[in-house]
Amino acid sequence: MADDRLTEISRQLRKGEPVPPVTTRDFLRWFGAQRRGYWVVRDIRRELKKAGLDTDPDFESAYLDSSIRIELARPAAKKPTDGKEVVPAEVIVGVPDRGAAILSTPSAYADPTYRISKLAAANRGPTFIAPTATVQQAVTVMLANDYSQLSVMTSERDVKGIISWASIGSRLAVGKVGHHVHELMDAHHEIRADWSLFQAIPTIVQHDYVLIRGRDNRITGIVTASDLSLQFQQLTEPFLLLGEIENHIRRILGDNFSAEELASLRDPSDGHRKVEGVADLSFGEYIRLLENDSRWKKIKISIDRGVFCAQLNKVREIRNDVMHFDPDGIPPADLEQLRDFAHFLQRLQIIGVP
Repeated sequence: MADDRLTEISRQLRKGEPVPPVTTRDFLRWFGAQRRGYWVVRDIRRELKKAGLDTDPDFESAYLDSSIRIELARPAAKKPTDGKEVVPAEVIVGVPDRGAAILSTPSAYADPTYRISKLAAANRGPTFIAPTATVQQAVTVMLANDYSQLSVMTSERDVKGIISWASIGSRLAVGKVGHHVHELMDAHHEIRADWSLFQAIPTIVQHDYVLIRGRDNRITGIVTASDLSLQFQQLTEPFLLLGEIENHIRRILGDNFSAEELASLRDPSDGHRKVEGVADLSFGEYIRLLENDSRWKKIKISIDRGVFCAQLNKVREIRNDVMHFDPDGIPPADLEQLRDFAHFLQRLQIIGVP
């Protein structure tokens, strides 16, 4: 049980005994979870608070396969009688390069920012080459790995530059020949791991890549424009599929129902909401409408109502998860469910149903 494990860890820490770090993925498994959805995060924070513990870095913002340390919770901010909040000095943690401060807050929204550190590419550790290596060696590594650029480094912390097809080609174009990497490399571009993803986008777009420097000053990865494309596909595809499915459902419902019929489906607790057409219905109200046999007959669609509504209800459940914006994305099976149902609705439209 996760609560027993946290209680034991708390006991160990209070006795000064070391507790080994754990990956974020394994930490989630303690709670029977694979992803950091809203409800999962809320429940874990509740258990951590009960045990008097925190994680560093915060388990919600850390990359899934990076290590986190479990620590005793820092003292909470105190409020004196004049109502002004006093933050104990030991609670304040400086954020590199931004001069800001963050507080250890056991909230489900402790770090709502989508940070670059959550990307797999930001945590892989870049392949790098020494500045004294030959250009032939660098070209071979780039070709073998399908890289567009290669970090030029003497250690995990010491970056000398970047060699790329662009840096090589631009010099060769003006007759500048070099045999060693340092002769054909460019200045590199890097950001801190705690930058937001959206803060990093302009740099990545401008230079096609950015090196990521971690909390311990090591270069932890390289994020390229290609990595951004894959990430935004993961983030946006469920929303786009849900939008397509909802538009198909509206098309199927069409003008078969009066405003009065549609308004009758409205939740009684939401009585002030105007319902004048199918576009005003919620997803749950679509299902409520189609589950009724007499209303189903109105749309004149020759498929099984029970199967259709069961599939639509699965989509509704996935939709609820997506709208809570799980930073780890939805499970592959759920994404496949959305793709399949959207394709099914596309086929209905193509063959003229209804």
